[in-house]
Amino acid sequence: MWGSSVPFDYIYRNVLYRRWISVFTALGMALVVFVFAAMLMLVEGLNSTLVETGQLDNLMLIRRSAETEVQSSVTRSQADIIEGFQGVALSPSGRPWVSKEAVVLINLPKRLTHKPSNVTIRGTNEHGLSLRPQVHLISGRLFKPGTSEIIAGKNIAERFQGAGLGETLYFAQRNWRVVGIFDAGRTAFSSEVWGDSEQMMQAFRRTEFSALLFKAQEPAHMLQYLEQHFKRDPRLPLEAKRETQFYGDQSKALSLFISIMGTVLSVIFSLGAVIGAMITMYATVATRTAEIGTLRALGFARKSVLWAFLSESMCMSVMGGIAGLIFAAMLQPLSISTTNFQTFAELVFGFDLTLAVVVKSLLFAMVMGLVGGVLPAWRASRLSVIDALRG
Repeated sequence: MWGSSVPFDYIYRNVLYRRWISVFTALGMALVVFVFAAMLMLVEGLNSTLVETGQLDNLMLIRRSAETEVQSSVTRSQADIIEGFQGVALSPSGRPWVSKEAVVLINLPKRLTHKPSNVTIRGTNEHGLSLRPQVHLISGRLFKPGTSEIIAGKNIAERFQGAGLGETLYFAQRNWRVVGIFDAGRTAFSSEVWGDSEQMMQAFRRTEFSALLFKAQEPAHMLQYLEQHFKRDPRLPLEAKRETQFYGDQSKALSLFISIMGTVLSVIFSLGAVIGAMITMYATVATRTAEIGTLRALGFARKSVLWAFLSESMCMSVMGGIAGLIFAAMLQPLSISTTNFQTFAELVFGFDLTLAVVVKSLLFAMVMGLVGGVLPAWRASRLSVIDALRG
């Protein structure tokens, strides 16, 4: 007698012996895992793009109840009060490390399709650049304060007409010359156009800033202080957030949409994969009744037979999961250009394969194998020894 457990080597050899059936079943599951993993990678890419946009020690001030910078407004007097707070860090020049910024949306045509799309225009200053170390020029130079010069993010320069180095954009009844191209990595800043804040406000006929960004000496204590101060001071109907949290909140609507769409597609495809695995395992049981009878005659219990056939289904699902992840990993060099539902501006982000995506995808594949194999395995375990040997 072999004992109560079927050796794994027996299970493994059965999968290899029926390799073509196993391969096609695994490929069906791989397709589902590919869709599931791609959805998770998009969500991870979107979240990392927006969360990495901010710095942990930077605080963002916007008008209370505003969800985006475009919806917000901060007056000059309010900005002066914030600059005077003791918790505000000083720049290397000895001035308060505060960037008073104006943010608006404009409509620009794309290079390939010529279709218009919203682009974020950010008016900033020298502090705005130093507060964002992830932003660096890759060609050209910085804009000169007090002029109609702008610098364009790499994603905007590549995708929109007039946004390349040396080209000219026309908006706010003025021509703006692109004197530099900057790269902010896989962050939302790479999908923006920057210029001098005072010039932007004059051109768009605005008297108030959109938001304030500043570096805090102790961000946690500063957040508590600001929250309490804003409740007491009616002159400051503002709200303070860490820059990372502020931009992370911008991803909620779009990531929810991607998650729902990906989940629906994955469920639909997984039903077909589960049915395919179930048919394969039922056919395997039907052609191996004598083998099942032999196992039972050798002393293997019903639960051992159940585990053996269930393990074969799980083995194929793991193979499919690994294959699906390999296919999904090939998406990483690609990027997606779409409109952020929160800000209604152009946003470019990519596929991000993380450890969490790998674990979730493999678990999803194993669940498909479990669901698809449990009934055929149960049928195999319930066959009587005499009937199985006769079969």
